[in-house]
Amino acid sequence: MNPFILKREQFVPRPRDEVFAFFDRPENLAEITPKDLGFHILTPTPIEMQRGAVIDYTIRPFPGLRLHWRTLITAYDPPHRFVDEQIKGPYAFWHHTHTFEEVEGGTLIRDEVRYLLPFGTLGNRLGAGLVRNRVEHIFNHRTQVIRKQFGIK
Repeated sequence: MNPFILKREQFVPRPRDEVFAFFDRPENLAEITPKDLGFHILTPTPIEMQRGAVIDYTIRPFPGLRLHWRTLITAYDPPHRFVDEQIKGPYAFWHHTHTFEEVEGGTLIRDEVRYLLPFGTLGNRLGAGLVRNRVEHIFNHRTQVIRKQFGIK
């Protein structure tokens, strides 16, 4: 089964080291996640980002449903990229590549998320649109927070 793919790009008129430093702190996940998802980090902070780091948190993807999510940092190459993969959570598969490219005037943030829903074909038929909308909601919110964080008008 082919994964669903979400790709996003955002230009930030700041040096790559500064932009990467914001994403290098898992504690900032709570800030860039919409409040309606009830995101809460369980792993004691501060969390040192590195290959092999495991981050536990809870998330409420839909009202009344709270889930434990555990991610593993499988690649870490500061300030260029890092990858987080779900090892426990709501998806059958989740692989999120974050890249930070130095470009004229600032940094281009690229995200590529590949995910599969649980329950195979049945899960895809019943939840693909709903889940896609929730994932897009998360990234739309994140775009606005990053704009505010880095003073982009």
